[in-house]
Amino acid sequence: MYDVVLLTLGSERDAPGGCGSGGACCGGATGDATGAAGEAADAADGAAATVEGKPERCETPRVPVLACADALTARGARVETVTARSDAEIDEVLARLDGPPRPDGLTWPDPDSKTRLVVATASDAQLRAVLRRLVRRYAPPPSRRPEDLAGNRTVPDLPPVGVLPLDPARSTGHRDLVAQLGLPRDPAAVAAAVLDGTPRRLDLLRNDGGSVTLDGALLGAADDEGRPLHWRGRVEVDDTVLSDGDEPLLACAVGNAGGYAVLDDVALLDRPDPTDGVVEVAVAVPVVARSAFGRKRVRLEVRRARGRAVSVLPRDEKLPFVDDGVEAELSRKRSWWTEPGAWAVWAA
Repeated sequence: MYDVVLLTLGSERDAPGGCGSGGACCGGATGDATGAAGEAADAADGAAATVEGKPERCETPRVPVLACADALTARGARVETVTARSDAEIDEVLARLDGPPRPDGLTWPDPDSKTRLVVATASDAQLRAVLRRLVRRYAPPPSRRPEDLAGNRTVPDLPPVGVLPLDPARSTGHRDLVAQLGLPRDPAAVAAAVLDGTPRRLDLLRNDGGSVTLDGALLGAADDEGRPLHWRGRVEVDDTVLSDGDEPLLACAVGNAGGYAVLDDVALLDRPDPTDGVVEVAVAVPVVARSAFGRKRVRLEVRRARGRAVSVLPRDEKLPFVDDGVEAELSRKRSWWTEPGAWAVWAA
């Protein structure tokens, strides 16, 4: 039978969906997610330490975690619940998924591991925090790239994870990854998927800021009333230029899945699919047209492209964006690229 680790990320917020939805999480804060500063901003995913002087409020496992643990135990699994409050504590859990030593000295996941990981998440950002640490653990440096690594990947097949939503009712309107992928929300059903299901492999976006994206990113600014503001930036998908940086844009969507496919009832992404091996990108461009009577009107032109990689070079000093629910600002070029089938979830 399997050993199952139920991993929860410690947070100073107890409200479901609070972590990664724009505020601090587990001591993290939003900020400039560029280069080294990106690591500080990625702490908002849910992986940093407790804020000094503020008590940790996730000491007791939540009801869904206890219910899932009971369901796993009833099936004979050996269950351990862990609350991680730092990257180091997440890494201690992930080390249990390591394979035997390799001749090249690389740390590699064990494809035959009898340990299964379930991540209890209040948001996609918390799930991303764990995947980011998996990539950090198993991605080999370019100078030590092994021959058994697929040519279109920089990471090996990451170990599958079970996903346990901490808000099974899902009262908010946002469709998280669990909803998009059709994964179970009920703790007993999650336990069954982990013990009896099969891994469903999914694409992963890595970026040159040192983080990863599971769902997608939306770049753009808004005023105090939520209305999109114009910004400029060069957007390229492989060899296709969607914007040269000289025209105003209202938004740019980078989609692995479909969480950012629509903006204010405007369809940005056409068919985002986290299993097709490509990233879909769209920009929304306001275009001024004249009617037959000479009146000006503004229509929104959506340009789309699909490819292996995308880069965005903002022309403005700071470009606000949200990536897997984490808000930050971009001040220099950012590139995302696809790692086909790099991560996996346990699915029924």
